[in-house]
Amino acid sequence: MKLIVGLGNPGPEYRDTRHNVGFMVADEIARRHALSFQLAPSQVPETFVAKRYGAEPLMVAKPLTFMNRSGAAVAALAGYYDVAPADLLVVVDDVDLPFGRLRARARGSAGTHNGLRSVVSHLGTEFPRLRLGVGRGDTRRELADHVLSKFERDEVRALDEFIARAADAAEMFAVAGIEQVMNTYNADPTEPQLD
Repeated sequence: MKLIVGLGNPGPEYRDTRHNVGFMVADEIARRHALSFQLAPSQVPETFVAKRYGAEPLMVAKPLTFMNRSGAAVAALAGYYDVAPADLLVVVDDVDLPFGRLRARARGSAGTHNGLRSVVSHLGTEFPRLRLGVGRGDTRRELADHVLSKFERDEVRALDEFIARAADAAEMFAVAGIEQVMNTYNADPTEPQLD
């Protein structure tokens, strides 16, 4: 089974913020496959899960533990469903990437992301992740304020396409693995590609 976990913060006040693009991708994947989220079994703390069965089983999850404590829920989910780290994709926002950029990695540190830091503290560094660029914003503004803010008007116009592309990348992970995602989505779409 492949497990795609979108990180974010629960509650209506966070719904449309930059920090919740992981939840937005999870919602888009569930929508595409007509999956509905339900609370996970009691052994998995505060997590919504949606499952697809069959030849290529897929689970999509949204921890409700708040971003900075996501690791316990992700580790419990992976343990309960016996998902190997290589079969887990964590989807998060990234302030170090310009808005709209995607960057996939097979493993690595958490960088400055507190949600990833929480997951790394529970699982180590050997799990794939998909970072979604939300930009850094005004450098005079506190970073926490920026990620908890809503998107600018021009970003809102491009948000649906951005989330759809990220969902495409996550679905590619589920069927083809992280290397294919890296080869397909890590290039800057504004740079000319060589044939």
